[in-house]
Amino acid sequence: MAKKTKIMAVADIHGDSSMAKKLAKKAKEENVDVVIIAGDLTWIDSEMKDIVKPFEDAGKEVLLVPGNHETNQTINEIADAYKKTKNIHGYSIQKNDVGIFGAGYDPSSGPFWIDESEIFEKLKQGHKKIKNLDKKILVAHTIPKGSKGELFGFPGSEALTKAIKEFEPDIMISGHIHQAGGLQEKIGKTQVFHVGRKAKIFEI
Repeated sequence: MAKKTKIMAVADIHGDSSMAKKLAKKAKEENVDVVIIAGDLTWIDSEMKDIVKPFEDAGKEVLLVPGNHETNQTINEIADAYKKTKNIHGYSIQKNDVGIFGAGYDPSSGPFWIDESEIFEKLKQGHKKIKNLDKKILVAHTIPKGSKGELFGFPGSEALTKAIKEFEPDIMISGHIHQAGGLQEKIGKTQVFHVGRKAKIFEI
């Protein structure tokens, strides 16, 4: 029987180094295998210092996607600075028997923008290499169209909902809507965790 993979998922740290340190301490205490940060590490592409470093110091592998507060270039620079950290925007990794793929925002012209079609294409691109695995996790910064996160007045992504239905990941991680942190729901066969600033630890 394959070893279960223990994951901590969070988003929207927004440059809060104190929060990052507390989360890294918890990740070490809980012996998680992977930490997923689903975007908005920074506040409008600033205040990046000591957001990923505490996790690296704790010996944790970290997976990132860009949020609407940083460019993909910024996330690449963060990933390049730490050997156990990877940007999975449009990519995937395999951890034990679990495939993890993602798409955040990619606001090349500045924060707060992404093309809907690009979300789906990036997820399709990332899913390709792990499509034959039995266990899959989709990581996004935004929320799916029709999800509970929309109760707080923000529209969800139709492209993300399309990807969930087409690729049928076991779990989807969503950030962006702080007030939705802690909510859970199912979309089709997929368990959706709205993490926001409320870290979720789970095994798969």
